[in-house]
Formats: sequence, structure tokens, C-alpha cells
Amino acid sequence: MTVALAVWDDRISPVFDTAGTLLVVEIEDGQVTGRREEPVSADLPTEKVARLKALGVETLVCGAISRPLAEAIAAEGIRLVPFVAGSLEEVIAAYVEGLLPGPTFAMPGCGRRRRDRFGRGRGRGGGGRGRGMGRGQRFYS
Repeated sequence: MTVALAVWDDRISPVFDTAGTLLVVEIEDGQVTGRREEPVSADLPTEKVARLKALGVETLVCGAISRPLAEAIAAEGIRLVPFVAGSLEEVIAAYVEGLLPGPTFAMPGCGRRRRDRFGRGRGRGGGGRGRGMGRGQRFYS
């Protein structure tokens, strides 16, 4: 299996969209059998996706990622493990052990869903009573 990790200073890059380096790891029978650093374009999302395909990546482990880029990667059949934080060696070990995704390596703010004082989730569909016309909505004509 070929797994790519977005790299920045021996850690998972906080944002995949701007990452310039991948650590490509080969895993067989629960063991890391090879690893190499590969450059990746930080400019166009289409170039990033094409590079992942050219490297034969089956799974991408990264920090934050934009929705359009995540959807493009998924459309190519690449498994995405986003919103991961931590040192490369610890993240690789966790991946090999089957511990990703998981709360130990979740980016700050991504580990648990917040709940309001009534125990309701505050994410999407989080109990609002309005018609979805509040702040943050964008309208296009």
C-alpha cells in the first residue's frame, strides 16, 4: 500500500492545499518497507491530484484541506485521512497500527464535536430553528 503524508518540518503539514512536500511510505504486512520525499506543486489543485495519481498514492494523510481539493482527490479513488496533526514518525506508526483517523492525532478543534448546554451538537444541522438565512450564508444570483 502506498500512503502519502503532507510534510512540513518533520510534522504533518497544517494545510494540504499549500504543502510542497510529500513523504511517500510503502507499507506491506503491517511494516514500512520504503519511504521517500517527493515534491508536489503548491500552485494548482489539479497538479496536486495528478501528482498523487502519478506516485501511485492510495491514501493521503494530511492536515486541513479545502473541500474542492478533497472532493477531487476522492473522485480519483484516493482515500483521504484529513485533519491529522503530529510528528511524522508518530503519525506513521499510528497509521500502521490502524489508529488513524482517531482523536489522538486530530487537529486542534477537530477531535470532538462541541455541544450546547442542552447536549445538542453544534455542527451542521446543529439544532438551529431558523430557515438558514443567518450570518455566513452566501447568495449568488
